[in-house]
Amino acid sequence: MKLWQKTTSKSNTAQNVEDFTVGNDREMDLFLAKYDIQGSLAHIVMLSEVGLLSKTDLVPLQNALQKMHQQAAKGLLTIEDGVEDIHSQVEFLLTQQLGDLGKRIHAGRSRNDQVLVDLKLFFRAEIREITQQVADLTKILLQQSDKYQTVLMPGYTHLQAAMVSSFGLWFGAYAETLTDDLLQLQAVYKIVNQNPLGSGAGYGGSLPLNRQRTTELLGFDDLNYNVVHAQMGRGKSEHFVSFAIAAVAHTLAKLAMDICLYMNQNFDFMTLPDELTTGSSIMPHKKNPDVFELIRAKCNRLQSLPSEVALLTSNLPSGYHRDFQLLKEIIFPAIATLKSCLEMTHFMVQQLKIKNHILKNAKYKYLYTVEAVNELVMNGTPFRDAYRIVGQQVENQTFSYDKPIQHTHEGSLGNLCNDAIHAKMKRVLKTFDFEKTDLAIQQLVTLKN
Repeated sequence: MKLWQKTTSKSNTAQNVEDFTVGNDREMDLFLAKYDIQGSLAHIVMLSEVGLLSKTDLVPLQNALQKMHQQAAKGLLTIEDGVEDIHSQVEFLLTQQLGDLGKRIHAGRSRNDQVLVDLKLFFRAEIREITQQVADLTKILLQQSDKYQTVLMPGYTHLQAAMVSSFGLWFGAYAETLTDDLLQLQAVYKIVNQNPLGSGAGYGGSLPLNRQRTTELLGFDDLNYNVVHAQMGRGKSEHFVSFAIAAVAHTLAKLAMDICLYMNQNFDFMTLPDELTTGSSIMPHKKNPDVFELIRAKCNRLQSLPSEVALLTSNLPSGYHRDFQLLKEIIFPAIATLKSCLEMTHFMVQQLKIKNHILKNAKYKYLYTVEAVNELVMNGTPFRDAYRIVGQQVENQTFSYDKPIQHTHEGSLGNLCNDAIHAKMKRVLKTFDFEKTDLAIQQLVTLKN
């Protein structure tokens, strides 16, 4: 029996058509199981408060849904054969347990706004997990930056040795980049943390729903007020999420590429313990950074996510279209991939072994030309004259420089500002207000004695 069937007679839809239209949706819907139940719990409380469900009927529905939520949270809830989706499964189980009472939970809803609220709740939770992983990785990078702040390395432009840098600067740069990525996650979180429930099929309805109440019960920050706008969030929310995923992936891919490069024997700046590298079936000496190569590859692929979402949705008019179903198959695996890459990067970065005295090699002596130019400038020589003097020394192969590096401005070798970067990250994290949503959901799903 489908939610949209008008009678109990068997649908005439051909099996191959049903298989094609359902596709992988049943599998994808299991990711939404507990969120669908949370939406239903908020909806029935609201229905009882506006007089569309009696207080007597509310209690058994709440108890049944809360127990079902416990199962879903443990991954024990499944979609049975012949049941179309998670929404149908939840209503089917309620009807099995409570009879006709179970059929009353759909009043004032469409599967469209059920999917919308499920996705908003799912994205909200996943963004929270990604945010925490990004914050944890940022902390590790700052720790490494502090640990190696005085270990010098070459800085490059055009892949040519350019100026003196340090591992403190290099680690810290990625920490602050991830802090910027948190700002994008924050913006997307605020967009998805708005309630579409009650928009129905995208045009509202005549029942006296209280949409502000379900917004409060589900811990949303605000409401998607216009019901057509709420429906247009399908596809747009995924697009916003895809940009946030791609931003974090861009950072991880670049970090992974740097590490692969710096482990190369021609650079020889760092290494990993043998057990964290792989070998060759023919070359006994090989120690390959396969983990970082795979992080690079996975994250490069994730950067195509916004284009993939846009190509699926960009020519669709307003209103619901079945095309949206395929977005789950794009976004859900991408979220899982990013989380696994963040987890592995967090582990591997801590295992890096940094080499000292890299700049003792004579091939890096010209990294100090800017230091020599600046010293002349500090002593009163106009910059263009100082540049010409040092340039002639380089051409004549008479250049040398052996004085200590004195960089003092904010964010430079001698003043990494890691405390300020950490403080910036903490300010961003505070704006998410995860505690508010936690409290609302906890109150909604907790079994009452």
